[in-house]
Amino acid sequence: QVRLVESGGGLVQAGGSLRLSCAASGLTFSNYNMGWFRQAPGKEREVVAYITRSGGITDYADSVKGRFTISRDNAKNTVYLQMNSLQPEDTAVYTCAGSTSLPKISTLYNFWGQGTQVTVSS
Repeated sequence: QVRLVESGGGLVQAGGSLRLSCAASGLTFSNYNMGWFRQAPGKEREVVAYITRSGGITDYADSVKGRFTISRDNAKNTVYLQMNSLQPEDTAVYTCAGSTSLPKISTLYNFWGQGTQVTVSS
């Protein structure tokens, strides 16, 4: 059974950092592009970042570019999101997902985690 489990969320003050992890099981991890998404209260889910199967291509939402870094370790079946210079508007539930298709298209992702809460105080 496929499972994606996020960890690393929490409460942090503005300007602080967090590193999110997403551990995958039940799938051949290296076959999947991986993405991080977030959803704030009252807002639609948005793509934060994605990384391709081998890690050769990454992309970020404009709002996080330069502050967040996505990476993966295929030997550990884990994808990470390093978040620096956090701002209150980054507050959201962050979810990882895997896709065998185009990573820019969120509706094509195959598997989703349950999410982890990130709260940034001012």
